[in-house]
Amino acid sequence: MHQDDEPNKSHAAGEDSAGGDDPGRVLSRRQFLKIAGMAGATVGMAGGLGGLLAGCAEEAETTTTAGPTSTAAATTTTAGATTTIAPVTTTTAAAGPQKGTPIKLGVVAPKTGGLAFFSIASDWWLDLAKNALKDGIIAGDKKLRNIEFLIEDSQSDTARAAQVAAGLISDRKVNLIMSFGSPDTVVPVSDQAEALGCPSIGTNCPWQSFTEGRGMPKEGFKWTYLFGLGSEQTMINFTEMFDQVPNNKVVGMLFANDIDAQGWMAENAAPKILGDKGYKLVVPSFYPPGAEDFTQQISMFKKEGCDIVCGTNNPPEFTNFWKQCYQQGFRPKLVSSGKCLLFPETLQAFGEIGYGLIGEVAFHPVSWPFVDAITGMDCAELAADYETKTGNQWTQVIGTYTNAQWAVDVFKRATDPEDPESVVQAIRTTKLETVHGQIDYTAPVDTSVESLRPSPNICKQCYAGGQWVRGDKYPFDLVVCSVAQAPGCKVQAKTQPMQYT
Repeated sequence: MHQDDEPNKSHAAGEDSAGGDDPGRVLSRRQFLKIAGMAGATVGMAGGLGGLLAGCAEEAETTTTAGPTSTAAATTTTAGATTTIAPVTTTTAAAGPQKGTPIKLGVVAPKTGGLAFFSIASDWWLDLAKNALKDGIIAGDKKLRNIEFLIEDSQSDTARAAQVAAGLISDRKVNLIMSFGSPDTVVPVSDQAEALGCPSIGTNCPWQSFTEGRGMPKEGFKWTYLFGLGSEQTMINFTEMFDQVPNNKVVGMLFANDIDAQGWMAENAAPKILGDKGYKLVVPSFYPPGAEDFTQQISMFKKEGCDIVCGTNNPPEFTNFWKQCYQQGFRPKLVSSGKCLLFPETLQAFGEIGYGLIGEVAFHPVSWPFVDAITGMDCAELAADYETKTGNQWTQVIGTYTNAQWAVDVFKRATDPEDPESVVQAIRTTKLETVHGQIDYTAPVDTSVESLRPSPNICKQCYAGGQWVRGDKYPFDLVVCSVAQAPGCKVQAKTQPMQYT
């Protein structure tokens, strides 16, 4: 497991005072955690939001939904004193459906480390699902089956994700394995599932990384499927928002040198969407993950006169970049970033300079009209339940609950839940409303940019664009400004240019 560079040393002098009121201050990952109110645990990958979550687990956590038991009335035959045997009547209580072996669902999540913000809601939705499924389900074979969740921490490390996935499949014999978050988790888990012949579903991952990044064969993958997002979806939403504010159509692209950058800059993603709408891209060298100095990128953006900044970044890196923009006098009209601006905690670390930033919307309690197939709760009720039980502001990663909804639906339809081939067939015929929108694997594959079904192994989730504004209940509120890639969802506000003090 990766560890902090100096896990046993105290903070450097002045570190505790770092915060959103100092736009010029360079922010380390540890400082970012403290500002966001999430510090308190030493986690892998030199930081992250693991303080909200469990520490690095060396053994899997298992939760089981308990099914009802059947009882039969006992009878006793009593022999008389003579050679005549007294007849008796035997009665049996109704046994209900036959009980099958439990269904084991493996879950690989970045609960600690640099990507831990994707798991902020995982403990909440696992408890929600466990309680809702406590009596088990009637599977596709008409047997009553309990549901077991076997959970492993990837520690935000791709090698670790592959290792624990292999263990869940080979040693713990899961019937299906789930993953979510970034490609750093979903791709290695899916690779192990494909190699070992285990059905796999994933969410909240760019589909280009899932297919092109894995070298998908022409016929598609057999065992691994994704209800994911596309960087082209983000760009379609973002450009619709950019067009609402007068600008010079010069866009500075900000990326770390990682797998997300490959997905965003694929030919059919950002370059195509922006180019087709007449935007010029300014692309400096990709910065190394964990970078704290963005002078080179900011200087190029200033020199080229960029009115807009766009990209995808981890929270600590984007926090440092945006503070340094203030320090160096760079004032773009619109600033957008994928991934990091999914989370209100990132905005809280900015303070006043966070208002007006544009981000992706993968879940929303007001704009999203969807209903959970397991509990019957709508998105507003799920967000309220999350806030009540955790004490935190709702977060878009509530949507990773889709994994549980999809898995349960699959096993309700699989005619033999213990046969991987039967489970895969059920995945391939999924048509289900989830909190991420409609999964429809029955729809024909369509490779056009606007299509929500680009590959045999892919359905794209609803994805919108939003802007962070002053809130009533919380300091920051996310309002939806574009639903170009979110069928059935509603716009709440028009995009506004950044305001500088």
